[in-house]
Amino acid sequence: MSTTRIKDYLDSEHIEYTTVEHAPAYSAQEVAAAARIPGRQLAKTVMIKVDGEMAMAVVSATHRINLERLKDTIGAEQVELATEKEFRDRFPDCEPGATPPFGNLYGMQVFADTHLSKNAVISFCGGSHTLLIRMAYADFERLVGPRLIDFAFEW
Repeated sequence: MSTTRIKDYLDSEHIEYTTVEHAPAYSAQEVAAAARIPGRQLAKTVMIKVDGEMAMAVVSATHRINLERLKDTIGAEQVELATEKEFRDRFPDCEPGATPPFGNLYGMQVFADTHLSKNAVISFCGGSHTLLIRMAYADFERLVGPRLIDFAFEW
């Protein structure tokens, strides 16, 4: 699976980042363990639908989304989890479940939880289940322009 799109984008923006190859892992906690990073630094991308439009919710691996809080905060009529069937074709360059949190590259809005912003550095799937990308959170925020909201809780 190609990770060229995200790397090309970061390179074109002159962003400092590192890549971490790890054993195949599929859940956020497995990825954090395989890459030997704290779960709070791993940004997991959760696909949601906001009033029928696909969007990304980005939270630390140690947190879960409170859909009702997100809905109320953004003033939406409905916020729900998207099924893989609904979004699979939107990310042809990524393995299912390994989408980087760069909605701007895929024409969709990104909501980031405030807990994630407390990290100086974040890591996220680079399009495959064996590659992480690590970069400064400030660069992520500048490039993606997520809507920063308190919508997740630790589990």
